[in-house]
Amino acid sequence: MSEAAPSPNAACPRCGGSFRCGVADKVCDCFGAQLNDALRQQLAAQYSSCLCMSCLTELRLAAVKPVPPGA
Repeated sequence: MSEAAPSPNAACPRCGGSFRCGVADKVCDCFGAQLNDALRQQLAAQYSSCLCMSCLTELRLAAVKPVPPGA
């Protein structure tokens, strides 16, 4: 018998998608997210609750992506 995926218990304030937040269980996917200090501070100021891993990954990649000249 296969294990069912955990049911979503949160909505991402950035994309609106549902996800399983495990911060209360002290086991959350976001604990392994490698975000720089500047991005962590920005997200804490901008959002009052957790973001899904898809958004965290997208924001992390955008933060390290070089800005093209003339943009």
